[in-house]
Amino acid sequence: MKKGSWVQNYPGFLEKLYKFAEGVFLSLDPLWSAIGYDTSEKLLKPGEDLFKNVIFDCNECGQCVLHYTGMTCPMNCPKQLRNGPCGGTRLNGHCEVHEDMKCVWVDAFERSQKMPLYGEEILDIEPIHNWRREDESAWINMLREKDGTYEESEPEKLQINDKRYWE
Repeated sequence: MKKGSWVQNYPGFLEKLYKFAEGVFLSLDPLWSAIGYDTSEKLLKPGEDLFKNVIFDCNECGQCVLHYTGMTCPMNCPKQLRNGPCGGTRLNGHCEVHEDMKCVWVDAFERSQKMPLYGEEILDIEPIHNWRREDESAWINMLREKDGTYEESEPEKLQINDKRYWE
């Protein structure tokens, strides 16, 4: 069993925890900004890394999209795909690269269905991963986007009119 997988099977709880943490980080933005985002990152990143590594087997991409992906880290996909499965998913829902591993995106979709706040965001098309942000704090990067230090990247919404494909 992967690290944190039992906790990830309760995505409704995790999304509430995420929403709370997001509120805390956003409300403390004046403090982070005053002491500088670089300094803030040095203070916050060790705790962020520890929590995300234990719960989500985090790869420290610096652009966390857990709330878009059923509280499942898409960077754990062997191909590191951030917008859905590769098309090689086996009939049993396992990965084409690692036969004994369930497809990250099967988990993501199943878990998103248990998320009342962010569950529909699984349909959002994420911008491509910016590798320059790897090993940076995703929380501080979110604040940098908000204040214009980093260009904000809004996901596109996938339009699927025929719900048969999602049932």
